[in-house]
Amino acid sequence: MTTPGATTRGGAEGREGGEAGTAGGGHAGSRAAILAALAANVGIAVTKFLAYLLTSSSAMLAESVHSLADSGNQVLLLVGGARSRRAATPEHPFGFGHERYVYGFVVAVVLFTLGGLFALYEAYEKFQEPEPITAWRWVPVVVLLVAGVMEGLSLRTAVREAGEVRGEQSLPRFVRTARAPELPVVLLEDSAALLGILFALTGVGLTLLTGDGRWDAAGTAAIGLLLTAVAVVLAVEMKSLLVGEGARPAQVRAIEAALPGDGVTGVIHLRTLHLGPEELLVGAKIAVPDAITAAEVAHAIDAAERRVRAAVPIARVIYLEPDLPREPPADGGDRPEAPVAG
Repeated sequence: MTTPGATTRGGAEGREGGEAGTAGGGHAGSRAAILAALAANVGIAVTKFLAYLLTSSSAMLAESVHSLADSGNQVLLLVGGARSRRAATPEHPFGFGHERYVYGFVVAVVLFTLGGLFALYEAYEKFQEPEPITAWRWVPVVVLLVAGVMEGLSLRTAVREAGEVRGEQSLPRFVRTARAPELPVVLLEDSAALLGILFALTGVGLTLLTGDGRWDAAGTAAIGLLLTAVAVVLAVEMKSLLVGEGARPAQVRAIEAALPGDGVTGVIHLRTLHLGPEELLVGAKIAVPDAITAAEVAHAIDAAERRVRAAVPIARVIYLEPDLPREPPADGGDRPEAPVAG
């Protein structure tokens, strides 16, 4: 049994709530972390490149390209966030929340190609023709130490912003389970940047002490491998978000608990899908009594939607299909259910 009028009204109500919530700028913390990282990386990239021009250190070149790639990535994240806030259209009735995932995936590709592969290529070239650092010998060390301080400040901002949303989760688990891509990207990039600076310092320092340019190349290779690994992790996480992830288990349990009541006797089955980091689609087949009028069904659906939104505020698009309670099959097996349309 279906009540299209009630279901459609619920969907429209959810759409309006979604647009309001998205327009409200639900990822202000992410934006602050991105801007802090962008400001740091632009200055660091310029300084590192000047150090490379003075010393011809391959590690400094790899690090300058790394910081340049990070700067471009932060711009991409800002663009993705802005595009995701566009109003829904007939061609995209659920809005553009997935734009943030698309741009997060592009960030992974840029980091892999412009950062990791370039550094590995530069390391290969330097291994073929190693050169000691003879001019402006201690400039790279000073530049890298200053860059480390700036990257540390940027990472501190990202950790502070993540702390406001990750709850009791560890940072690695937060990166793996977060539905909003920006903070995990910035956390991974800033952590990789600090490790990259450590590798560059090691390579440059050993080159200065031994006069062997192969240490510089080794530091460059380590940077390339690090960036490649981070890019792969990012790509895997962004792919999962692009394909479509449901609500977290705690949110699913909250929705299941909120649906029954006021004319709804139970939940037959439930599906959820993130339309964006702060917008959740909920589709459920709910059980209602058999002796109930269409008006009572509509009232029960509206009340259930209000309870769900109160329990899980990001559940902005809700489609509920009323049905009669199901009796378990006589053989004790599970009765197959068709997935919720929508």
